[in-house]
Amino acid sequence: MAIVVDIDVMLARRKMSVGELAERVGITPANLAVLKNGRAKAVRFSTLAALCEVLECQPGDLLRWEAEDTVEESAASWA
Repeated sequence: MAIVVDIDVMLARRKMSVGELAERVGITPANLAVLKNGRAKAVRFSTLAALCEVLECQPGDLLRWEAEDTVEESAASWA
């Protein structure tokens, strides 16, 4: 199973940059990039709550589950 992070979708909807979001949430742009690019192993609920507050969304707008084979097919199509 894989959790997919859709922060970039919400950033586009809110017309907000990664730098602005990082500043408003109180995390570094590098840490936000790790989360945004799906390389994070965990996320604190306080960080998730801050992201939702700033982006005016629900956690489900930022995170979704996909079966592993779907994720692997998506990654292969980008290669």
